[in-house]
Amino acid sequence: MKYVPIPVAMLEVGKPLPVDLVSDSGQLLLRKGQPILSDQHREKLQSFNASARESDAIAWQRAYERLLHEMLNSGVDARELTKLTLPSEIRETDYIVGKQLSGGWLDLQEVLRGILYQGGLAIQPLPRLKGIEHKALELVQQDVDGSLFQLFQALTDNSLGYCATHALLCAVVCELTAIKLGYTPLQRQPLVSAALTMNIGMAREQDSMSRQTTPINAWQRALVAEHPVLGEKLLRDLGVDDPLHLDLVRWHHAPLSREALPSALHSRRLLNLADMFVARTAARKTRSALSPVEAVKTMVFGANGDDLGLGSAMAQAVGFYPPGTYVKLANGEIAVAVQRGERANTPWVISIVGSDAMPLAKYECKSTAEPRTAITMPVNFEKIKVAVNPDKVHKARERIPKP
Repeated sequence: MKYVPIPVAMLEVGKPLPVDLVSDSGQLLLRKGQPILSDQHREKLQSFNASARESDAIAWQRAYERLLHEMLNSGVDARELTKLTLPSEIRETDYIVGKQLSGGWLDLQEVLRGILYQGGLAIQPLPRLKGIEHKALELVQQDVDGSLFQLFQALTDNSLGYCATHALLCAVVCELTAIKLGYTPLQRQPLVSAALTMNIGMAREQDSMSRQTTPINAWQRALVAEHPVLGEKLLRDLGVDDPLHLDLVRWHHAPLSREALPSALHSRRLLNLADMFVARTAARKTRSALSPVEAVKTMVFGANGDDLGLGSAMAQAVGFYPPGTYVKLANGEIAVAVQRGERANTPWVISIVGSDAMPLAKYECKSTAEPRTAITMPVNFEKIKVAVNPDKVHKARERIPKP
């Protein structure tokens, strides 16, 4: 069994321990539930290099980080945070590290869709959700542009279901925008978790509404209005106990309620904008999709203050023409964006339809910063009749000069 040393200096005298403490050789020093009796007792534990089982140690650290996060978001004075000791309680969710998931975005989409569909009936959803979250962030770190390309392309495929693709794309948009805004990993994590789960209260119906040919009815309008509350309750029942995660889900359609945690306002507004941005770029049977650049304009036009800053950061993070979306070039060709450029309006693209309206077989990346291949307008994906080969796109992107 592997043991990990514990920062004994952070153990508070008189508080019961949430785990067994052993020496570095495995000899029991203190049982779970027993307190440290004095400063001298603590020093003795230090001399024995007091340790805990690896799983307990990791969960204990996670419990500490969770407590710190809660205090930060409740407005506790920074000086009080320096006095924070290791907590005497470890929750069951602190032990969740997440399953290792293999595959790419479409694999995650399938697993997430099943969890969202099952809602409160899902079996052990929290480890799987953590696994999806960890894998999603890993995929983003490996290839931001490839991730955006796959998800924006998936958004156009109604056979995949809308709810899970929407959730994954919102999570990526939130992550990239939050990085642009200087959020710490600790601040970004609840945003990603909330983006993945905010619509769990209406996942099946969300997919159904995305396909129906008539406007939503009164019952559906009521569900859209109520699903944040339903989602928060479902997540609580499933064992989610991060207050900011729950707050973001509860208020993602009403981000500036006075009932918010003070430090959650920016995160809440960011999730709200990402939700609107992705929804507006997805088509419905009852309306066409907006292009990303049009969706961005609807967010920043007339905005001011924080909204303007958040909208601008989102536009810079994903681009006016994100990878996976379509544009018309000055030379008359139709192209798919495959990688963000130096500026938000100059992505790298691959032409898929020539100026003579014939499909192009050769995949060659072009910079839209050049006048001849500059973007003249976005093109709605519903007008595209040519299938894009993602493998050929990936190979072509490898030939783009490194900045």
